[in-house]
Amino acid sequence: MGIISLIQQVNIEEKLKNAIDSNYQTGVIIGSFIPFVILVGLAYWMYNRAKKRDENG
Repeated sequence: MGIISLIQQVNIEEKLKNAIDSNYQTGVIIGSFIPFVILVGLAYWMYNRAKKRDENG
C-alpha cells in the first residue's frame, strides 16, 4: 500500500509541474484530497453510530 501511495504522490507532483493553468492545478489538488475526505467522513459516521448505540443500549 505504501508503494502505491508513493507512486501516486510522484504522479500528482508531475501533473502539477506540467499543469496547463491554475484551474488544472486546483482540480488536481482537490482530486487528491477527495479520498482522504471520504475516509474522514466514513470514520465520523461510524463513530456517531457507535456512540448512539451505546446511549441506547
